[in-house]
Amino acid sequence: MEQGVEWFEELSEGDRREVLRALVLFCGQAGTCEEDVPESIARSGIRPTHTPAVMLTKGRFGMEALPANELTKSFRLLVALFTVADTRRRTLHCAGGCDHSWHNLPDPPDTAP
Repeated sequence: MEQGVEWFEELSEGDRREVLRALVLFCGQAGTCEEDVPESIARSGIRPTHTPAVMLTKGRFGMEALPANELTKSFRLLVALFTVADTRRRTLHCAGGCDHSWHNLPDPPDTAP
């Protein structure tokens, strides 16, 4: 998560908003459901009272329209939501293998010194 946040925060504000829009689509494709929300909030490291968490609890997306100081919290939350839903999807539908390219990414090159 921390590497992702570091990458996200280096983007321009416009690009961060685009990333959030894409994450919402990915979450939908992964089959998120209302039951995923509490675990996602807990995994994200943000408080349940933060605006993105309150929005998600009420079934609202559109976090890309929030003020700039809420974008990183939104990123953390949407990545956590995607993780919860995709883990379930892999377990239920892809356990025996699948053709989803995003489930079959090559290992990153070793960058250790």
